Amino acid sequence: MHRSAIVTLKTLIFVLIALLLACQVFVIPAVAQQMVEKSPQLAYLQAPGIVVTVGFVVCVQVALVCVWRLLSLVRASILFRDNSFTYVNIVLGIVGLATLLILGSFITLAVVGVASPSVIMLCSLGIVVGSGLTLMIVVMRGLLRQASQLERDLAEVV
Repeated sequence: MHRSAIVTLKTLIFVLIALLLACQVFVIPAVAQQMVEKSPQLAYLQAPGIVVTVGFVVCVQVALVCVWRLLSLVRASILFRDNSFTYVNIVLGIVGLATLLILGSFITLAVVGVASPSVIMLCSLGIVVGSGLTLMIVVMRGLLRQASQLERDLAEVV
């Protein structure tokens, strides 16, 4: 991978992490407060909503940090070492956790009876995308495992 592509990706990851941090500090609490002002009967969902939303954003940030580390391994030409599986496994777990957070939120909103059609669609989309990403990462981890084994076999031959 070209150095410029890696630097660009790392820059974008840094900016995205910073923007997500700003959302955690400013946007999420403000949106939760607006929800309470619009629907005071749902005020009891404000704190859990903030916790789950911030948790989801933290999941995204952790996944981005792991991708950053994987890009560093690519740059150093050591992606096919065992430590790369640690980062892939973390991303896999984080994507699964984020999907479960969306599912839990969806169930909670449905039980409370405030799941509008747009919320139902967004949660459904999040669950499908999260499940698809989880499965895709499982496949990619298998490919990484095979490539790592091939590199070890080739190193033994040479």
